[in-house]
Formats: sequence, structure tokens, C-alpha cells
Amino acid sequence: MVDIHHHLLFGIDDGSKSLEQSVAMVQMAAEDGITHIVATPHANDTWRYDRARNEGLLAQIREALPPDTRDRMHLGLGCDFHMNFENTEDAHTNGRRYSINEGEYLLIELPDMGISARMEEMLYTMRVDGLTPILTHPERNLTLQRQPELLRGWVQSGLLVQVTAGSVTGNFGPRAEEMAWNLLRANSVHFLATDAHNLERRPPVLSVARKMVEEKLGSALAERLCISNPLAVYENKQLPAQPQAFQQPDDDDDETPSFWKRLLGRR
Repeated sequence: MVDIHHHLLFGIDDGSKSLEQSVAMVQMAAEDGITHIVATPHANDTWRYDRARNEGLLAQIREALPPDTRDRMHLGLGCDFHMNFENTEDAHTNGRRYSINEGEYLLIELPDMGISARMEEMLYTMRVDGLTPILTHPERNLTLQRQPELLRGWVQSGLLVQVTAGSVTGNFGPRAEEMAWNLLRANSVHFLATDAHNLERRPPVLSVARKMVEEKLGSALAERLCISNPLAVYENKQLPAQPQAFQQPDDDDDETPSFWKRLLGRR
């Protein structure tokens, strides 16, 4: 399995607190069946993002791993990109320093409250700049829980979505769990990820959620969300063909195309 959202780097945000804890998180992930991890420290007003420093921390973790774990675990680098003004302005010219393995894919996080009215415009600008945004854990966002129609429009226009494994299993409460499963049933999730922060409360475990999705919605979906889609992101390749999201019989083909639909050349 491939985990594209993981707060593995130590001592820089609310994730791992030490090199030893980071090594233990990698080992726990490996035991769970994870073969690739993207270290995604926060990039926001509280925690400044420094890619060169983060690459150094990741190198320290690789070096400290036991040889058998190091040989079977691939470690990459991205960030948990907060959609504030300063970040989005910097990403306009320096987007690849935030993206996963300096490719086109970028994890983005929304504020819990007060989503900007310019959100669709900002997402469009990212696409024009050659970035492909992946929205992290929308099922845990208070605004989207109250206004899920916002997310529906973005996803139908091409936005990729990552849901947290812990939401699928109920660890983030009933509202996040319900929204996660609604999105899964609507073919509107592209990735499951751990969003791991530690070894106890938010551990690097993906297999439990994968098994639940497999049992309820089929092995093809579980494999797509945990292996083929995130592996394409890790390797900066195009995603395989995805099923139609939120497909409803009353969808209006004559609606005004969104920014993203115009950019992608489809209605």
C-alpha cells in the first residue's frame, strides 16, 4: 500500500516528536503492509515549510532505519499545504517545492471554517500552473460537513480527494465517518491515507480501512484507493481511468461549465 499523507518528519510540527518515533512509525507502517510513504509536514501560518531542511530530516530517517526496513520502504516528500493567501501566492511561482516528490500532485488543506469564495479560482490557477491539487480529509472539515454541495461541485469538475483511514473506521467521530462512506459510495474518493501523527492515537495503519472498503464496496475500489492511485501520485504519473463521481440521472448537461471543466476541455 502507498500512504501519501503522513506526518513522519520529527520535531517540526504536531507529528513525530523524535527520530526514534519516526523510525518506529516507518516500522509500524511496514508491518501494516505499506511500502511507500510520503512525508507531508504542515505548510501553514504556524509551521513554516522548508523543503531543504525537510529533505535532510527524511535522509536522517532513512539512515536510521534497520536495513531490512530500509530495503523495502520508499520514502518521499511533499507537504500538507494550507490554502491561505501567502501559500497560494508562493505556489503560483514555486509550486513544485511543495508538491509530492516535486511532481505535479499537491496535497491541499482547507480551513475548518470560512472557505474562501475564490476557492474555485485558486484551484483553477493551480491547474494552469501545472499542479494537480488533492484535497485532504474533506470529511473532517466542518464547513464541508455542513455544505457538502461545495465538494460535489469541485469533485465533478476534477478535484481529487483523499479521505483519512481513521474516518472510515470511525476514529474521527460519526459525522466524519458518515461523510467518508457517502463519498466512497459516490465514487468521489481517490485515495485513502493514514494522516499519521504518532504511534497511538493517529497511527500509520491503512490496512483496517482498506479491508472495510473491500468488504463493503469491493476489492477493485480498495486497491485503487490504497495502491494504484497513490502509487501513480508517488511516481508522478497519470492516474488510471476513474469512475464517474456523483453520477445522478438528473445531472444537467446544459449547466455552465466550471473553471476546471473549461480548463480540462470537457463539460
